[in-house]
This record gives sequence, structure tokens and C-alpha cells, in this order.
Amino acid sequence: MPLKLRPLDIAAEPAWDAFVDAMPAGTFFHRAAWRRLIAEEFGHLSFYTYAERDGAIVGVLPLIQVKTALFGNTLISSPFCVYGGPLAVDAETATALAEYAAGLLPETGASAVEFRHRDAVESDWVERPDLYVTFRKPIVANHDTNMKAIPRKQRAMVRKGIQNGLTSVVEHDSARLHRIYAESVRNLGTPVFSARWFASLMHRFRDCADIVTVLDGDKPVASVMNFYFRDEVLPYYGGGTSAARQVAGNDFMYWEVMRRAADSGHRLFDFGRSKLGTGAYSFKHNWGFDPARLPYRYFLAPGQHIPDHNPLNPKYALFIAAWKRLPLPVANAIGPHLVRGLG
Repeated sequence: MPLKLRPLDIAAEPAWDAFVDAMPAGTFFHRAAWRRLIAEEFGHLSFYTYAERDGAIVGVLPLIQVKTALFGNTLISSPFCVYGGPLAVDAETATALAEYAAGLLPETGASAVEFRHRDAVESDWVERPDLYVTFRKPIVANHDTNMKAIPRKQRAMVRKGIQNGLTSVVEHDSARLHRIYAESVRNLGTPVFSARWFASLMHRFRDCADIVTVLDGDKPVASVMNFYFRDEVLPYYGGGTSAARQVAGNDFMYWEVMRRAADSGHRLFDFGRSKLGTGAYSFKHNWGFDPARLPYRYFLAPGQHIPDHNPLNPKYALFIAAWKRLPLPVANAIGPHLVRGLG
């Protein structure tokens, strides 16, 4: 039967998600709900497309145009997500979806298409291999086994948090998380997402997301939003206050996410994407996770280069230094207007 490409609509979302769940390379970030979330929060145009043969979905492409005056115009699969790219049952379908995406460049005026593959794929698109890695590791039901799998120095930090009497709670209201996260990313020189974005994520993914917040007495010092997909847990948006560093709050927090996930039957801990040469990279590696390169691929318009919004880019150094000095209310007011272009 001939292959047909169709735009995703609300009626097709359940079939889309069923296909993602059935595909070994499917990820939480391929889920259909991201399309409406990103459109509603950031106003970006969606080109989510699925391939159909004989009435059945045989491929999906989550694709969004991220276009702002400051950060350019790129078609990304998927923005604000660490994984993406087309999923397809065969090479013909994968090629058709990639060609569709590349064919949008003249229509949209975009400079590039970016596929955020988690796993290596055969492609003649340009690859940038020197930027991101991901950290993924199995966990088991036994807490002692998981604790002993953490290297000694990092294990001591987790035990320090336990000895300091820290506790954790699971919640679904994102207000405390956002306050902690906003302080944390301001201190790193990074614009913050809006509180509405966090609330929308928790609402749309209420069946597969939670927040683990760490308390020092009755004071929240660290918090992280977690996504659950198949047997995986993905701590995604997290941060800690300055007080958290003194009591090993961040170390304790990720142990609590791991412990709770193991108790609920999850068997893979996805520590997420980090840039090479950053503190986040070192922190995750210290937990005994081996980095796996993320093979993001790009199709470039004539004369264009791979987009580079990496904070390690020297051209952002002055901006980052200035952002760290902003009063928190000012950073929280400006940040959401900037972050929509960073994808």
C-alpha cells in the first residue's frame, strides 16, 4: 500500500501514542501531548506528522518551528526535550519523514532541521558529536544494591543527606519546585521557564509525572520534576537552593527519586542530557553513570551552519555573567520571554 503523510490532530493522538509505546526507540518526548503544550506555552508552529500505510500508523515525526528574533529559526524534533527525531517501522518511512522535514525549509525560512536522536541512526545528515551526552543506568528493586552501585565518594554525599535528617515528599503542585528551580538556574546564568509551563506539564502528564521535594526540617531545599515512561524514570527539571549544598540536598534528592522509582517497579534511571565539560556532566558521572553520546543530526539550508546556543559558546559569556547578578524577581520576569527561543 502507498505511504501517506498526515498532520497530527487531536483525534489521532491516542493512535500516535500507542505507536510510540510500541516502538523500542520511542521515548517520553515522542508523546503527542508535547505538540499542544509547546504551542500553548510558547506559540511555536507545529508540524507534527505521521506516516500511514493501509490505515495503520507506521511512523511519527514530532516537529516544531522555533523562531525568535534573538535565536533564529530552526525546525526541531523535539524542542524543550532531550530526545526526538522520527520513529519509523522501516527505512522507507524514515526517509519519507526526513525528506518531509527537510522540504519545509523553504516554506518556513528555517536555517536548519534538528533531529534529537537518542540512538545512532543511518543518515547522511550532518552530525555534531561533541556537545551532548546522556546518562542511563539500570536500577533494581533492592535499595542496598542500588546504593552500593553508587561510587564511594558520591555514596558518602547521599549518606550525608540521610544523616542530616533530610526527608522527601511527593507532590503534584509545581509551585515550590518552580521557586527553587528559578533560584537555581538564575545562579547558573540561565533564563527560567514560566511557572505556567511547569503547571501545564504537571496537568497534561498528571498520569506519569510527579515532583520529589526535599525538606530540611520544614524548609524545602531541593526539588525535581520526574517523568515516568515504561519502566524508566526521568528526573527532568530540578534544582536546589544555596542551603541545599550545605546539607547534600541535591544528592539526597536524586537518591530519593531512585529509591521511590525502584519501589514502584521502575528499572531504568535516565539522568538526562548534559553538555560535555560542565558541572552537571561531572555530577552525573560521579554517580557511576557512563555517558553515551547523543547523535543529534542536522539538515542545513544552503550556506547555513549548525545552530549553536550552547552556554559554553564564548559569545554568551558576558550575558551569563550579567544574568547571575540579576535580582531574582527581574530574572523571573524576563526569563520566560527568552527561554522560548532556546528550545
